[in-house]
Amino acid sequence: MRLVWKAALWAFLLIAAFLTLFPILVTILGSFKTNAELTAGATILPSSWQFNNYVEAWRQAKFSTYTFNSLFVSVASTLGILLVSSMAAYVVDRMAFPGKRLYVGMQAFTMFVAIGAVVLRPQFELMIRLHLHDSLWGVVLILISAHASAFFILYSFMSGIPKDLDEAALIDGCSRGRTFLQLIVPLLTPGLGVCALFAFRGAWNEYLLPFVFTLSKPQLQTLTVGLASLKYGISAASQTHLMMAGACLSILPMLAVYLFANRSFMQMTAGSLKG
Repeated sequence: MRLVWKAALWAFLLIAAFLTLFPILVTILGSFKTNAELTAGATILPSSWQFNNYVEAWRQAKFSTYTFNSLFVSVASTLGILLVSSMAAYVVDRMAFPGKRLYVGMQAFTMFVAIGAVVLRPQFELMIRLHLHDSLWGVVLILISAHASAFFILYSFMSGIPKDLDEAALIDGCSRGRTFLQLIVPLLTPGLGVCALFAFRGAWNEYLLPFVFTLSKPQLQTLTVGLASLKYGISAASQTHLMMAGACLSILPMLAVYLFANRSFMQMTAGSLKG
């Protein structure tokens, strides 16, 4: 009976892995096809490998400009989220202040409010008052405000760090800020790595906010918005093959970030399993 359950588990995992990886494989192979062959959908492998699709996608989508904009939004919002969430987690865990439970409850409540069409108008009106409605800084500030998940991840890490370390540092003459930067932050490295991965991924894949905030300035469009311009070419002809090539190019920075943060993610997973 145990072997049957084990075989069923492996079969389920293999099916789940296939369903997850198959669309990615189709996208990669489709990026090397002609548009006519891709539309026909007769074969999985391309009859002739069109490496020029990547060159054309890079040229038409202005990848150098859009990639820089995406990197700016992703890196700036990631750093902001790490800074705000780590300081908030430190204060909530280490200090007592009026409204502490209310603050934690509000953080939990914001996790159920998606950054999308529901809250887009008030956010845009707020950025108009701050004169950031036609700037990528408006997108960055809104993404930083959605730091609740990072806050709770770091808050759980913070609760596992003994408070005796803080007290010893304070007795030795360290200020709260120096204790946080030189003592707490290095111990939070695994959690910061995981939060950075999630924050960067969310900012990199964000479409609606950059689309709205860059309507008046197309030169500020991010990569996700710029990829949409590849959908139709001259005479409104569909260019699905170029969109697939552009999508494959846009995946590369995320893979690099994942490889960089993979050790932190594995450390966090191992720590949770030990706990």
